[in-house]
Amino acid sequence: MSDVPFYRTQMGHRFYESTAPSLVRELARLNDNLERLLELVERDAAQADTASRREPNEERSP
Repeated sequence: MSDVPFYRTQMGHRFYESTAPSLVRELARLNDNLERLLELVERDAAQADTASRREPNEERSP
């Protein structure tokens, strides 16, 4: 191993200036998408629950 710290190498510079910020942006984007998906699933579950309470004797199609 060399005595040069990682952040002083070209690869380290690229990691800290490009790769790490890109990863953070993608994680934030993933989190936003998961939150939106969860809202849709919860809304659909609430609608299905409401529909099942209104029509308990009728068969529902999947």
